[in-house]
Amino acid sequence: MNMLTEAGVEKKLTEMADENAIKMRGRNVTVHYGEKQALFDVNLDVPEKQVMALIGPSGCGKSTFLRCLNRMNDTIPICKVGGDITLDAEDIYDPRIDVVELRARVGMVFQKPNPFPKSIYENIAYGPRIHGLTKAKSDLDGIVESSLQKAALWNEVKDRLHEPGTGLSGGQQQRLCIARAIAVSPEVILMDEPCSALDPIATAKVEELIDELRQNYTIVIVTHSMQQAARVSQRTAMFHLGYLVEEGPTDKMFTNPDDKRTQDYITGRFG
Repeated sequence: MNMLTEAGVEKKLTEMADENAIKMRGRNVTVHYGEKQALFDVNLDVPEKQVMALIGPSGCGKSTFLRCLNRMNDTIPICKVGGDITLDAEDIYDPRIDVVELRARVGMVFQKPNPFPKSIYENIAYGPRIHGLTKAKSDLDGIVESSLQKAALWNEVKDRLHEPGTGLSGGQQQRLCIARAIAVSPEVILMDEPCSALDPIATAKVEELIDELRQNYTIVIVTHSMQQAARVSQRTAMFHLGYLVEEGPTDKMFTNPDDKRTQDYITGRFG
């Protein structure tokens, strides 16, 4: 009986440790675009295999912070990022880090679906090819099918893999972009308002997909929809004027936030 009790306690502790595992960590993160400062000393932990929603009014720094997590801001010449950001406790801004490899580990899905002007098959196969993940065509076929399955798109496109990805509907294109990100076996998926260009039916499908994906991936999503944040995320972070106002479990943030600005924003009284 004691052995069973000890085993049960150990299992519970392991589960708690898994729940509290931090995949990415930002400390004192600042961002400047030339003379303009866009983020001020942001400290935020991204838990493993959960969905974290970043909310706040337009221009508050959500997307800027998101782009820090896979160094997309490097593509903006006047942008300077300060502070520390780690992935599995490794500094992603270390000069020795291969940025291409980092962006394979931390994939991104943008606001507007952006499939390559290639076939559906080639949209998925492109990443594994350039990263050298497979050489045999049979292996590549398997990655394409698996990625489309995970993105809940396989049954809709399996008979038209060699047709242009741009010929799909908006919602299908966005799921294709998610499949493309999955194909290089990322650990984290960043989503910058992935449903803002989609109709309600397509949005519901993407939200269902996000819920399924979090079993295997860490997801950070920027959204202006409070309903979406409440539906898909386990944790929420509120930004305002470049500052992180507060962060916590989504249910608490939406029912009993610590900061009045969060309460006002969630209830539509923010101004």
